[in-house]
Amino acid sequence: MEDSTKMAAPAFFVRSPSDSGGLIQQARVRTTESRMAASLAVAARINRVLSPKARPDAAIVQFLMAKNKFNTAWLHDHINDPYVKMAQREGYRARAAYKLKEIDEQDKLIRPGQVIVDLGSSPGSWSQYARNKLAGGSQRNAEREGGIDGTIIALDILPMEPVADVHFIQGDFREDSVLVQLEELVGARQVDLVISDMAPNLSGVAIADAARIEHLCDLALEFAQNHLKPDGALLVKCFHGSGYSQIVEKFKRQFKVVAARKPKASRDKSSETFILGKHLKRPA
Repeated sequence: MEDSTKMAAPAFFVRSPSDSGGLIQQARVRTTESRMAASLAVAARINRVLSPKARPDAAIVQFLMAKNKFNTAWLHDHINDPYVKMAQREGYRARAAYKLKEIDEQDKLIRPGQVIVDLGSSPGSWSQYARNKLAGGSQRNAEREGGIDGTIIALDILPMEPVADVHFIQGDFREDSVLVQLEELVGARQVDLVISDMAPNLSGVAIADAARIEHLCDLALEFAQNHLKPDGALLVKCFHGSGYSQIVEKFKRQFKVVAARKPKASRDKSSETFILGKHLKRPA
């Protein structure tokens, strides 16, 4: 789940980081932003302030101001965010593409010929970036030319507009039936890279929410253990706070190389971070 370049929910219920549940509330904002993006786009078109081909920002501001449901200063900052502008200019659906791009450039994760699984993919900017790398060209040129050297399978509980050459499954990764669909698409192949931007619905109860975050990381770890190549990699989003150290320890038990990454595109006030595991350890 990503932060859309087009619109996002205001951070009006973020607590101070000094509050006991502050970090989880920040995570809650990030989750809400992702879910609001798709629904607000539909709402804006229904209210005739945004056509499918229109530039969204002014129309979205007009629509939301009419509804009086957002913090204008926050939205102003979002619209003027350099990563939002860059994503719009380069054809990415969300600024989150630059989080993956920075990590990939540092750690050399994505190469032509790979099998890549993108968990929590909607609205699709990580899949777009991965497709760009497998196509060997710019985002816009890659989409025009078509065809990639490799396979990308994306999954999210939310709908996602099609990305050329990307196989998409809509469903809850926590459900066995959805996991079966994913495993059927993977088939007998081993996966080179699993990337996860998944985030759960959060309640604001720190202990419960930390458990939900850890559970999604556990599922990604289990999938990686069963399907990654020995020299494969797993990249997951998590949040500093309760349960973070436990997630890192689980990665260290499963991978030879473990690193934390905080890309520049990740907002300074966010507790969001990414854990990278490379090279599976052999079972004892």
